[in-house]
Amino acid sequence: MTDDAVPDLRASDADREQVAGILRDALAEGRLDMEEFEERLDATYKARTYGELAPITRDLPAAGVPVPAVSLTKDPAAGPDWSGRIVGGEGSSTWAVAVMSGFQRKGRWTMPRRFTCLAFWGGGEIDLREANFADREVEVNAIAIMGGVDVIVPPGVEVVVRGIGVMGGFDHGEEGVPGEPGAPRVVVTGFALWGGVGVQRKLTRAEKLRIREERRQEKLERKAGRRELDEPRRRDSHWEH
Repeated sequence: MTDDAVPDLRASDADREQVAGILRDALAEGRLDMEEFEERLDATYKARTYGELAPITRDLPAAGVPVPAVSLTKDPAAGPDWSGRIVGGEGSSTWAVAVMSGFQRKGRWTMPRRFTCLAFWGGGEIDLREANFADREVEVNAIAIMGGVDVIVPPGVEVVVRGIGVMGGFDHGEEGVPGEPGAPRVVVTGFALWGGVGVQRKLTRAEKLRIREERRQEKLERKAGRRELDEPRRRDSHWEH
């Protein structure tokens, strides 16, 4: 069966079996889950014309048709342009202090080669997700005494933690994640006494919204596909009544 067949021409049992074979192959290859497979197979055996059969496999490769190649290697060009964020210079801010209070560095700012901060009975946040960097390797020297400092880095940045904790600690959870080509390296050093220095890897708000929108579009497309498959059934039900 081909897509250029006359839509209203009656389909044969052989045509339906050909479509069913494509669906079985797609299930085995993981292109369809079991629910989608059963829905499409049911529509296949109920189809009476080529026009009803064609939409069922429109998004699936037919037997003998080459499948587009998928690269399994990471393409550095597809990631963020880190070269544009390594800007040199002295940095927007080189130190911060929080004594029974707090400090925050976030948004569009330039992380210097070395940023020193103290949190004493207080807390601080160093957010590098939207920051530029004075060099490819930068250092956060954090001193937390009965307080805490949070360092937030974007995906793709390598993190190394070298701080010392006494009745306190440094978070090593983000160590060991390879950095992307050209991405900066963030070294976290310092001292924690009855306090802590945490490291988190987070997406920016804009990235979260973009991913949420992509998922919403995928759901809408799946719903539209299901409606297209259900339309022949509704027509058949109408004629039977």
